[in-house]
Amino acid sequence: MNTTNQNPRIGVIGTGAIGGFYGLMLARAGFDVHFLLRSEFATVAEQGLQLNSAVHGALHLQPVQAYRAAADMPRCDWLLVGAKTTSNAELAPVIAQVAADGAKVLLLQNGLAVEEALRPLLPESLHLLGGLCFICAHRAAPGVVEHQALGAVNLGYHSGPVSDGAQRQQIAEEGAALFKAAGLDSTALADLEQGRWQKLVWNVPYNGLSVLLNAGTGALMADPDSRALIQALMQEVADAALACGQRLPEGYPGKLLAATDRMPDYWPSMYHDFAQHRPLELQAIYAAPLAAAEQAGCDMPRVRALYQALCFLDRAKP
Repeated sequence: MNTTNQNPRIGVIGTGAIGGFYGLMLARAGFDVHFLLRSEFATVAEQGLQLNSAVHGALHLQPVQAYRAAADMPRCDWLLVGAKTTSNAELAPVIAQVAADGAKVLLLQNGLAVEEALRPLLPESLHLLGGLCFICAHRAAPGVVEHQALGAVNLGYHSGPVSDGAQRQQIAEEGAALFKAAGLDSTALADLEQGRWQKLVWNVPYNGLSVLLNAGTGALMADPDSRALIQALMQEVADAALACGQRLPEGYPGKLLAATDRMPDYWPSMYHDFAQHRPLELQAIYAAPLAAAEQAGCDMPRVRALYQALCFLDRAKP
C-alpha cells in the first residue's frame, strides 16, 4: 500500500445517489476514489459521473476510476457503502475483498441496527462505522445524480479492533475530515446509536408515507391530515428512542417539521425504490426500531400500522 492517513485510498460500493454524490465530491477534492458499479459500469466508464446540484452547480467527473468487479479494484483504506441495506449480506464478501488491512468501512445507510447485522459477516480486523446522510438527492439516470439540498454526513464508530473510546473517536474524526476537505459539513458522533434514532424521526414518516400516499414532502406537509400524521409518527419514534435510553434534543420532531417546510419538494429514497420495483428497506427503517421499542416496553401503533401497510405493498409489487 502506498496510501497514508493523509492520502487515503477510498472505495465506493454502491454508486447510486449517495455513493455517486459523496464519491464525486471526494474525487473532485483530490482524493483517490475508486467506484464499484454493476449495471451502470459501461455508462459511467464511458461518460463519467454527472452531478446536477442546486448547491454546488453542475459537476462532471471524467474519467472515473470505475470497476465492474471487486477483484479488479485496488485495496482501499476507506470504503463508503452507499448500497441499500437490503443488499448488505451479499456485499459482505465484496467489502472484505476490497478492504485493505485495517480498513475503515463506513455504512452510508438509513435505519437501525444495520451495523449489528453486518458486523458478524466482516473480518474482525476491519473498523465499522455508521454514516448518517442529511441530503436530498436521487439518481436520475445511469451515472447522473440530482442534488436538491443539504449534503451533510455525520459518522460514528461502531466496532472493530480498537476498543479505546478516544481512539474510536479519533477514527470517526478522521472520516469527518475527509468530507470536510470536500467542502461538506460533517460531524464525528460520540453516540452512533443516538444519531440513528434521530435520523429515524424523519425517515420513518416521510419514507413510508411517500409510498403509501404517492406524495412528496411538499404535498405531505401542505395537507393538515398528513402533516398531523407525520407529527404523530415522529413523536412515537422519539418516545421509543427515549425508552431505549436515547434522549433526543428537546422539541426535536418540531425542529424537523420546520426544517422540512424549508426544504424543496423531495421524494424520499423509498418512493424511488418502490417506483422502480426494488425491495424496500423495511427491516432497517421499521422492523428493527419496532423490535427495539417492544423490547424496551414501548408501543408504536402508528409506526407498526405504516410498516404493515408497506409490507403488503412490497409483497404485491410486480
